[in-house]
Amino acid sequence: MTRIKFCGLTREEDAGYAAELGAAYLGVIFAGGPRLLTPERAAAVLDAAEGRGHAQRVGVMGAQSPDEIADLAAAARLDAVQLHSDPTPADIEQVRRRFGGRVWAVLSLASAELPPQTAALFGAADAVVLDARVGGRPAGGTGVTLDWPGVARALERVRGPAPLVLAGGLKPENVAEAISLVTPDVVDVASGVEQAPGVKDHEKMRRFAEAALVARAHSGDPLR
Repeated sequence: MTRIKFCGLTREEDAGYAAELGAAYLGVIFAGGPRLLTPERAAAVLDAAEGRGHAQRVGVMGAQSPDEIADLAAAARLDAVQLHSDPTPADIEQVRRRFGGRVWAVLSLASAELPPQTAALFGAADAVVLDARVGGRPAGGTGVTLDWPGVARALERVRGPAPLVLAGGLKPENVAEAISLVTPDVVDVASGVEQAPGVKDHEKMRRFAEAALVARAHSGDPLR
C-alpha cells in the first residue's frame, strides 16, 4: 500500500494538516538547508499532529555521528531516522546500537543506475529512500525527479524486503505516474507542495494526497 510522507515540515499548522490528510510519516530536517530545525523546534512542530492521525515522526539526518543522531532523535521523540551521506549497512548497524527506532537509508542517484550496495541496504535498513543527486550533492527538496522507468527496471534485480520510499521532485501533477511506474511503498514530498521552502501549501497537499489515493485505487490497492 502506498503511503505518504510529507517532509521538510517547519510549521505546526502544516504538520497538523498532513496528519489530517492521512499521512503515514511526517518529516523534519536536521541535515541543513532552508528547512533545518533545532530538535526543540522539530518536537514542537511534530507535536501539533498528535491526536490528528497516526503518522510516525521521521528525522532526516546528514553527517552526524551515531551518538548525535541518537541525541537528536531523543530530543525530537522520533520514530525513525533517515540517513543521507551514502550510508552503508555498517553505518545502519552503528545507529541501531544507539537508537531504538527505525533506520532508513537514502540512495541519492544521479541516474537510473543503482549503486552496488543497493541490495545490501534493502536487507539492512527498515526502508530505502531513492532521491535525486544534483551536481554531486543530494537534491533534498530541490524538486528534481528521477528517471522513473529506468529506476523501475534497475529495481527489478535488487529490490528487497525493506519498504521502498520514492522521493525527488514529486508533486500533485506527477505522483500518480510515479506510483504507476515505480510502485513504491511510500511517496515522499517536500518542495512539491510548498509555497516557499518550509512553508506548505495546503491545497497542494490535499491534491497530492488525493492523487496518490486515486493512483493506488486504480490498481486495486487502496491508500491507508
